[in-house]
Amino acid sequence: MRLLFPVLIFIFLAFNKVTDIKEIRVLDYKNLEPRLHLYNDTTYIVNFWATWCIPCRKELPDFEKVNSLYKDKKVKVLLVSLDFPEDTEKVLLPFVEKYNLQSEIVLLDDVNSNYWIPRVDTEWNGNIPATLIYNKNYREFFPQLLTYDDLDSILNLNMIKL
Repeated sequence: MRLLFPVLIFIFLAFNKVTDIKEIRVLDYKNLEPRLHLYNDTTYIVNFWATWCIPCRKELPDFEKVNSLYKDKKVKVLLVSLDFPEDTEKVLLPFVEKYNLQSEIVLLDDVNSNYWIPRVDTEWNGNIPATLIYNKNYREFFPQLLTYDDLDSILNLNMIKL
């Protein structure tokens, strides 16, 4: 009987995949906006992306690298998904799991893009990928794909001001 218990545990784990899918909070712009205006000793990288956006998918590993390498340096990465809310279970969550995204992810569910896009940045036309990087002494919006080297350079130049 003592030998049977470990075998049963092994079979249970082998046939019942244990997943660690992150919970993705759904926010409207009113609830996201405070996250775009935190002025303290942390640098925030807020990336607007979607699973269907090829350039977004290309740059996500670079944001994940920054999230990992700068985790002890008061840098926070927030990935704001612009996927359709009805696709969360079938598209967004499987995408997050497949690519093992570790950065914080929220889903922006706010159809009034004419209201919130210019509030993120007055020059933004809504195209993605787009990234806001800011801290208490610096704020810049990048309406284009960013590489790890771009992000690293921006962080090194602007974190000094803290």
